[in-house]
Amino acid sequence: MSSTYAHYQGPSSLPSDYAILSRLGLQENHTPIPDEEPSAPTEDSDSSRHVTRRESFNNAYYYRPLKPSIGTYPTEGQIEAADRTATLPSLGLPTETTPLLSNPPIPRIEEPIDRNPAADAESKISMFWEELWILTKYALPVFGTHVLEYSLVIASVVSIGHLSTTALAAISLGSMTASVSGFSILQGFASALDTLLPSAWTSPQPQLVGLWAQRMTVVMFTSLIPMFLIWFNAEAILLFLKQDPEVAHLAGVYLRWVSLGLPAYAFNCISRRYFQSQGLFTVPTRIVFIVAPANVLLNWLLVWGPKPFGLGFIGAPLATAISFNFISLSSIIYGIFFTPATAWYPISRRMFTGLGVLVNLGLSGVGQTASEWWAWELVTLAASLLGPVALATQSVLLVSASTTYQAPFALSVATAVRIGNLLGEQKAKRAAAAASTSIVMAFIIALFTSTLFLVFRKQWAYIFNNDPEVVELVASIIPLVALFQVFDGISGVTGGILRAQGKQFLGALLNLSAYYIFGIPLGIYLAFSHHYGLHGLWVGLTFSLVYCAVIGTWVCLRSNWDRQVYKVMQRLKEEDKRRVEDETLDPAAEMERGLLDG
Repeated sequence: MSSTYAHYQGPSSLPSDYAILSRLGLQENHTPIPDEEPSAPTEDSDSSRHVTRRESFNNAYYYRPLKPSIGTYPTEGQIEAADRTATLPSLGLPTETTPLLSNPPIPRIEEPIDRNPAADAESKISMFWEELWILTKYALPVFGTHVLEYSLVIASVVSIGHLSTTALAAISLGSMTASVSGFSILQGFASALDTLLPSAWTSPQPQLVGLWAQRMTVVMFTSLIPMFLIWFNAEAILLFLKQDPEVAHLAGVYLRWVSLGLPAYAFNCISRRYFQSQGLFTVPTRIVFIVAPANVLLNWLLVWGPKPFGLGFIGAPLATAISFNFISLSSIIYGIFFTPATAWYPISRRMFTGLGVLVNLGLSGVGQTASEWWAWELVTLAASLLGPVALATQSVLLVSASTTYQAPFALSVATAVRIGNLLGEQKAKRAAAAASTSIVMAFIIALFTSTLFLVFRKQWAYIFNNDPEVVELVASIIPLVALFQVFDGISGVTGGILRAQGKQFLGALLNLSAYYIFGIPLGIYLAFSHHYGLHGLWVGLTFSLVYCAVIGTWVCLRSNWDRQVYKVMQRLKEEDKRRVEDETLDPAAEMERGLLDG
């Protein structure tokens, strides 16, 4: 589908500029942390109230808690013999029973239940209700952000749609091209941060949040080069693809102007995850709450406003680009002046190291995310071959499905953050409970939207169109869309769980096989060979989501969460090793750190 109605739509948003954590008080005295009974954190130890700078933990000061709650601590050889699947290695890293250090505590997203070490011994039912509340609290602001961001795209389409049919076709073609060749790829690369940032924030090295964000900036801005080449030559490419010359010209104009916001869009993809990994879910909502109405005003002013402001067609992409940049600027200001300086890492040459991890995860994320965007675009193209009524009906159904999808998508983001934080805290059992809870929540949300579609199936199309043929066709396909909702929501949430585990490649394989091997070929076969028309296309789409939801749920429920914790700890161990090597090769780095420590 076009980016206007993209299933995984949404201009990603929001950055920050965080300062430095420096030296741990006990490290300054070179005193090992003693083995003692865990003590509960006090109010004064809340990192949101008092944050001092410190470095990452030195390996010499890691210790083994008296009462580890996740497995045992075998030797490295035993881990290798057991394929590193059942228990954690003897890394000596803190677990959930480790006392919070009062000078300063390890940064974390503070949930009352997480402060109680006995909470991990609760029953699954108790954990379910606790995680239900936490995930709801996380997901609501994310949902608000996505709904408001949706208006950034819709506003330009509405403002242009009243100029002419050609202009509307051009912006639809341009936004589809932007989605396929730019936005979907950037979102896919950024999904690597769903794996890395939340676990880094609650680990002994929270400054890695800033370092991974810097590295992703290098990767993302490098990927912008081929995107700019495509967008600035879009008219020639579209003409080569036999598009109408006037539509191709206007689509090319649209892409050139909206490209002014492409770097900001890439930056916002990173910064949103930067905020969310630290539990600052409401920051994106607050900023977009301001930007969304400003975007509507900009669209009116730049498209229809009085001279010299009214620019006609180019006003819409220009308004979109300005809005993207305004989000970035506002978020930087917010991050500097209104949020605690906790997770940032000093700018250094380390931002150019470790890029291979991001590229590998990012490419898999592109396969997982962009493949679905592209699939919906292909289905829309197939629907256009069925005639104007089918295409109009497809537009109604896509807008409807995209709107209702925002709720499970918000839940998937919240789930990825929550599970990532828990893995960073080495809470394997509770991470498993959060995963199971999110799947149940997705099912409940889907039942609500399915019921909504079924109850109002005969009136639904009137929201968008009064054509009797369109209304009748929408009503006949809505029951299938209602079934689609259940598996679409579950598939979206399991995708978030896979991202939290770093299994973007598996998610990519699921989506690629579901859509391109089974769903789309089946839908096209039923639509054209058996003359089922648009019904056939939606049968194929529903089959794709059933396939993704069933296999994704099976994989998530059978995950070895102790192994996922082990992978996070290994990644932190590698980062600490790389830091030591960098400082050994560059004596100036040690001097710089000493100056930062004061």
